[in-house]
Amino acid sequence: MAATLAPAPVESPSTPSAERAKPKGRARIVLPVLLGVALVGGVLRFILTHGRESTDDAQVEGRIGNVAPRVAGQVLQVRVKDNQQVKAGDVLVELDSRDLEAKRQVAQADVLSAEAQLTSAQAQLSLTEANAGANLRQAQAGVTQASSGISSSRAALDQARADVSSAEARFRLADTELHRVKRLTAEGALSPAELDTRQAAYDQAKAALDQSKARLASTEAGITSSSGGLEAAQGKLVAAQTGPVQVQAAQAALKLAEARVQQARASLQLAELAVSYAQVRAPMNGVVSRRTVEVGQMVGPERPLMAIVPQDDVWVVANFKEDQVGGMRPGQPVDVTVDAFGSQHFRGHVDSLAGASGARFALLPPDNASGNFVKVVQRIPVLVRFDGSLKDLPLKPGMSAVVTVDTRGN
Repeated sequence: MAATLAPAPVESPSTPSAERAKPKGRARIVLPVLLGVALVGGVLRFILTHGRESTDDAQVEGRIGNVAPRVAGQVLQVRVKDNQQVKAGDVLVELDSRDLEAKRQVAQADVLSAEAQLTSAQAQLSLTEANAGANLRQAQAGVTQASSGISSSRAALDQARADVSSAEARFRLADTELHRVKRLTAEGALSPAELDTRQAAYDQAKAALDQSKARLASTEAGITSSSGGLEAAQGKLVAAQTGPVQVQAAQAALKLAEARVQQARASLQLAELAVSYAQVRAPMNGVVSRRTVEVGQMVGPERPLMAIVPQDDVWVVANFKEDQVGGMRPGQPVDVTVDAFGSQHFRGHVDSLAGASGARFALLPPDNASGNFVKVVQRIPVLVRFDGSLKDLPLKPGMSAVVTVDTRGN
């Protein structure tokens, strides 16, 4: 007897197997769509980011000028407040300058004294130059006159000696005649009147002889005196010949006086500068920050009083990973967004790349040879300059920024 087969039951759409088939069908549709969207997104991202390197490890930088007094003193007045806008040359702090003013007056007196010494040295040089020539000519004339006097005295000596010889001859003749007359008068051959005449002639010859001898002695004494006068004149000549040396000494004294004047004037200039330094002025335009000075405080050059932060000279330093800077070159365009200004974009350009990674400038730079090596991606500072003016949106040093460099440029 043949067995009869029962017909298989027909599953309705509401059965569990039908419900499991629906998700599989949807997955076959959604998965390709998702893969397509991802592929398109990847392609778009590649297109949009290819040739662009970006980092959020960046901040706005600027110059900060520390203001310190150039002289020590006590603060009399502080003319600025924190965060006040100042211009270059504005007086920020005033110091007590009474002691500096006294030093300036002393320096002025030193200048006047040095100038007076210079005038005296100039007059002494002129006088020495004039006297040197006059004294030399006078000494030369004195030597000539003394030499002439000696020659004249020697001629007078010869004449005096001749006069003595002549007077001695006349005296001997008068003496001989007197003795003869005395003998003849005693014999009665001559009268007494003849004896008186011979006696008078004898006395006259004797007086003439004595006068001649006296003139000879006077002439000899004159020669001795003339010799002494010649030696004195020669000594004056030697002294007068030192005139050039005296002129050189006067010139040296003049140069010394001129040097003292210059030194005194330099000291006065330093004193005047010290007085001007009692007013501490702003070295640049900017905003007063970190003010630590108060009235009555003793200050000095070794301690800053405040800082001035310029607002018109800022730039960005972006620290890119080392695998991002291979294609960077100076001049490439840069897009900068600063957190403080939301989505506003600033245009700039790459100014330069640092000469080493930031880690090399650390207080304790890493040394991979000193232990176990763990590779760390290094950061290279890149300096970015803004294009155009930033007066409408003043950037402050220290603000965070996001920098994107278009490495396709240049």
